[in-house]
Amino acid sequence: NSPNPFNPETAIRFALAAIEEARASLPENQRHRVAGVGIAMPFRLWEWSDAPQVTADARARLDEWRDRDIRAEIEDAVNLPTYMQNDATAACGAELVFGDAPLTRDFVYLYIGTFPGGGVVINGSLYPGPTGNAGALGSMPVPGPNGTVQLIEVAAIARLEQALVAEGRDPSHLWTSPDDWGDIGPELDAWIESAASGLAYAIVAASAVIDFQLAIVDGWMPADIRRRLVEATASAITRFDLEGVTVPAIRAGTVGIHARALGAASLPLADRFL
Repeated sequence: NSPNPFNPETAIRFALAAIEEARASLPENQRHRVAGVGIAMPFRLWEWSDAPQVTADARARLDEWRDRDIRAEIEDAVNLPTYMQNDATAACGAELVFGDAPLTRDFVYLYIGTFPGGGVVINGSLYPGPTGNAGALGSMPVPGPNGTVQLIEVAAIARLEQALVAEGRDPSHLWTSPDDWGDIGPELDAWIESAASGLAYAIVAASAVIDFQLAIVDGWMPADIRRRLVEATASAITRFDLEGVTVPAIRAGTVGIHARALGAASLPLADRFL
């Protein structure tokens, strides 16, 4: 997460510097044990240029991602096997492998970051789909204040950022201090209500397609706010007509803010050993 995450050159430079730093931190006789590099990122970034949360400056840069294969560029630069996965799918994989709470064999997963995304686990295995974009719940149509919108319009942290900016407040701590957002006030309350309504709709719709036993909500946010969001989502579901649908249990994720990074880092190990 970053207030300005859309430039591929900046992303590649950051990645290469971080990889070099990580390698340098290892003793010389351990460096050969690095299995590879994993990348977690939203797919098809250029298609989000019309989202209302995207600033004009960021919108001008989004199209740069269309013709860039950063997986190949990083792999060539570091000479290590390099893997890429949708960021929310990677976070779902981290919950599946590294989470510290019991899981059912079938669950739907939602990760709330700059934009919301999702993942799907079926029969105990992560299901990325043929294009790697299964569980793209951020694109799911949900009710909005003025008609049907996508989930990203009501459940993105970028939407909360917009609300703070509109009140003349600095929103940078949303990205730089995910463990403690401080006292945000009514803007946070309104965002939780809006996000929970959208998440509830997405969970019920997904459960009507696959009989999920569990829905997990995690994100780039403090644990107490995540708890409030989960509780509000569970409450919102009770207001729907649920005839014919088995509502899954809803709980918070256990990996937290670093789920996407941990899921990405485990991709080379999953390929090698699983």
